[in-house]
Amino acid sequence: MPVVLSSVLQCWAYPAIDNLSDTLKKLKITAGDRTEDSLEGCLDCLLQALAQNNMDTSEKIQGSGILQLFASLLIPQSSCTAKVANIIAEVAKNEFMRIPCVDAGLISPLVQLLNSKDQEVLLQTGRALGNICYDSHSLQAQLINMGVIPTLVKLLGIHCQNAALTEMCLVAFGNLAELESSKEQFASTNIAEELVKLFRKQIEHDKREMIFEVLAPLAENDAIKLQLVEAGLVECLLEIVQQKVDSDKEEDIAELKTASDLMVLLLLGDESMQKLFEGGKGNVFQRVLSWIPSNNHQLQLAGALAIANFARNDGNCIHMVDNGIVETLTDLLDRHVEDGNVTVQHAALSALRNLAIPVVNKAKMLSAGVTEAVLKFLKSEMPPVQFKLLGTLRMLIDAQAEAAEQLGKNVKLVERLVEWCEAKDHAGVMGESNRLLSALIRHSKSKDVIKTIVQSGGIKHLVTMATSEHVIMQNEALVALALIAALELGTAEKDLESTKLVQILHKLLADERSAPEIKYNSMVLICALMGSESLHKEVQDLAFLDVVSKLRSHENKSVAQQASLTEQRLTVES
Repeated sequence: MPVVLSSVLQCWAYPAIDNLSDTLKKLKITAGDRTEDSLEGCLDCLLQALAQNNMDTSEKIQGSGILQLFASLLIPQSSCTAKVANIIAEVAKNEFMRIPCVDAGLISPLVQLLNSKDQEVLLQTGRALGNICYDSHSLQAQLINMGVIPTLVKLLGIHCQNAALTEMCLVAFGNLAELESSKEQFASTNIAEELVKLFRKQIEHDKREMIFEVLAPLAENDAIKLQLVEAGLVECLLEIVQQKVDSDKEEDIAELKTASDLMVLLLLGDESMQKLFEGGKGNVFQRVLSWIPSNNHQLQLAGALAIANFARNDGNCIHMVDNGIVETLTDLLDRHVEDGNVTVQHAALSALRNLAIPVVNKAKMLSAGVTEAVLKFLKSEMPPVQFKLLGTLRMLIDAQAEAAEQLGKNVKLVERLVEWCEAKDHAGVMGESNRLLSALIRHSKSKDVIKTIVQSGGIKHLVTMATSEHVIMQNEALVALALIAALELGTAEKDLESTKLVQILHKLLADERSAPEIKYNSMVLICALMGSESLHKEVQDLAFLDVVSKLRSHENKSVAQQASLTEQRLTVES
């Protein structure tokens, strides 16, 4: 801060004050009697000393005990208040001074000063609080509890013409918005309206970037997402994309990325997404759709992610598939098969997976060639792409017997699945591979599919899957294994023996924690395994009758009924 010459002269006019220690002593005296002229002179000297050597001066200020006096000097009506706040802001640049500032009781009077009408006082107060609470979540949370958020939002609205004050508010918002506890308070203010209003006025890249840094954490909150959409942020973002799309400048490319990423983030909220979808006829939806065929990878990525977000309810999915979105996405995937952009591949596959969830879309997507487009990425070594590829195929074949059979007889696919079932470093890929393997059997009910899976070494993975911690996966595995035992027991017999399936089923039935459907399907599977002489012997050796007879009184009627049937079968064939 510039130092007024007269004040400096006044400070040095005291012959005894020839060094910092004397200034600090003098300040103690003048602070007590509140002589504003001499007080101001001492404050100017401190500011000058801080400008020359901040760390040393701060250490001396701490040692002098003067910080405690500053709390009493932070009063709205004093002409020295801005300078006191400025000194606090300067000393709090040093990490070692922040706790002493808190201990000196400076936070409460500084927060009170945020109600001042003096712009210089507001600026220095904001700086002081920002520096004291820098990088401290507990102190920032304290400020939030003291109600600084509504006060700062109000200040931004009142003083939006003051660049320095605006910047101070934005820096404060950026820090506070990182805390989850701040989101509710922000949502109860008109922050969205103020930020969008401010954003529209900004021409400089740096200023817009500063606003983006506040918008990104705020937009993680669903209520604020909707407020930002209603305040017109989306139109601003689309305008930036249009302006920057053909630019080669580094800062323009960065701004295009930030704007399109933020656009995708806004679509993560259910209400904001539906508002922008407008039945698939909205301007925003159409503009985002036009990003996918562009030659800009960032826009292709944002466009595909936006479609994945729009595809979060059946109505939207059905509308988009009926209006040709599948062809748009498969064309995009085709452009990224050889040395493609992994993030674009991942985003396009995410969109296709979501679109394949409604039952009515599956057959349409299969006939549009989605399976063929997706299988081109079977050779991908990127786990995120593998994960989405698997999920898309699993969604597509759900209750689609013909498609499941076609895929289940595809040796290359089945071999890749068996390989990925061992991807221990990537639990998601491993889980999805197991689930798809099971789904191919469950939906095709095909002997050829079972033979392909047995020959490729898939049985051991399905047996392991039956011990998963996730009930849904356990159940899918048991149903698939029961179909194998019913349709191709001879082919799978050796693998079922070597994987100790019978012992696993005994454990599942004996375990009280096993879910009813797990018990039920384990018994169905036991009955199916009785058709094999060697497996039948294993069942007899393990005294299954004891475990099964106890289940006849199970609270679940289906389990109790199946226990009776299984007991009869075991008794007859013992």
